[in-house]
Amino acid sequence: MLKFKNVLFFGVLVTFLTNCSSKAKQNISEYGWPWHWNESTIVTEIPERPAGQKNVLKLRLPKMDTVRVAFVGLGMRGPSAVHRWTYLKGVKIQALCDYEEERANKCQQILIDANLPKASIYSGEKGYIQLCKRNDIDLVYIATDWKHHFPIAKCALENGKNVAIEVPSAMNLTQIWELINLSEKNRLHCMLLENCCYDDFELTTLNMAQHGLFGEILHVEGAYIHNLDQYWDSYWHNWRLDYNQAHRGDIYATHGLGPIAQVLNIHRGDRMKTLVAMDTKAVKGPKLVEAKTGKPCEKFLNGEHTTTLIRTENAKVIEIQHDVMDPQPYSRRYQLTGTKGFANKYPVEGYVIEKENLKTESKDIPEVDNLSGHEFMSEEVCAKLISKYEHPIIQEVGKEAKKVGGHGGMDFVMDYRLVYCLHNGLPLDIDVYDLAEWCCLAELGSLSMNNGNAPVEVPDFTRGHWNDINGYSHAYIHQGEKK
Repeated sequence: MLKFKNVLFFGVLVTFLTNCSSKAKQNISEYGWPWHWNESTIVTEIPERPAGQKNVLKLRLPKMDTVRVAFVGLGMRGPSAVHRWTYLKGVKIQALCDYEEERANKCQQILIDANLPKASIYSGEKGYIQLCKRNDIDLVYIATDWKHHFPIAKCALENGKNVAIEVPSAMNLTQIWELINLSEKNRLHCMLLENCCYDDFELTTLNMAQHGLFGEILHVEGAYIHNLDQYWDSYWHNWRLDYNQAHRGDIYATHGLGPIAQVLNIHRGDRMKTLVAMDTKAVKGPKLVEAKTGKPCEKFLNGEHTTTLIRTENAKVIEIQHDVMDPQPYSRRYQLTGTKGFANKYPVEGYVIEKENLKTESKDIPEVDNLSGHEFMSEEVCAKLISKYEHPIIQEVGKEAKKVGGHGGMDFVMDYRLVYCLHNGLPLDIDVYDLAEWCCLAELGSLSMNNGNAPVEVPDFTRGHWNDINGYSHAYIHQGEKK
């Protein structure tokens, strides 16, 4: 009997210790999200979709004859956005909001100079809350510092407003999942304002890819390489350097990732599955902090150069880089490698396409027989190819965009498409799942780096619907508008 009791006690003890061990496996990331190990891979928790809540893939809202917009954040990017919107038809700028009232008043002058009605002015730390409670606003356009993107977007969505948020729109998984749930629950658009998806080269190359010129695209690269030495002092209250000091991972991935994710049809037939991230040590960052504070910088988390590798469900590979410290030419990379062709934007812009894949183009593109698979096409052949495959959006609004401006016109194209889709009740070009996928590299990358560069599973932010749509596309009123 005693022997049986000892065996029973031992069994209970083993069960207790196993449960304790299981609980110990639940970890919390640097950014605050729970995760656990699945063998050698890190897996973050995916919250269950609330009962009755549906995805917002291809979300359509009633047509808006006039898009009533409010701008929040009028420091670095906000004023140029207000300026661009004065050129858009069928919009009404209802409100202007900034922490500093003077900035809002300066943007009011933009409206006056454009002979447009004055907008209501909101200011102060919580001015956006009053703005979001109005019932005559359809869209809140958010261009604040990174830390305020989420609280303002959350407030707007909770008050029945669609949102368009500057990049990065969410800084961690907590914010990402909350924006997804708010968008799904309230059936509202939550768009990430990724202007690089509307660059001439990116759009035209996307069109080529969708016509099969590159064959099956297997490897893509994107980046944000931009020495910010001349800009560090321009960020309000030093917010950008502070964020780099406090956080590891690729915290500004969307410029490089957005356009190539569209080419790979991410959550439209493929999905990002696993990532591994590495970074160098921080060298210039700590020195910048010391120069600003006059004190030793004992901790600076963001590496000088960050590299993230991602493998997709369909066995494609994505490489993303980030470096805002070192002296080097500006670059977003934008490189596609396919089974029949290659495209590259930085540092040298050009295409390589197998001549056999261009035989049908010989009437429009001479010299096809002289093409080589190991060097760029000539400028003449390249120009003819670009002319033939110029994206319909560029054909429609490209010239006007160049006149209005905004990073060479791509900002205006982005705004134009947003308004076009809202006017016509169409799905937006960039949805809340794009936002999630393009912003998640910060937290997921830091998890990889903080755990010996371990592989990290990328969540399916659609929660089971990544394969419902067959390929990425822009929505149009009539099919005839799209080639």
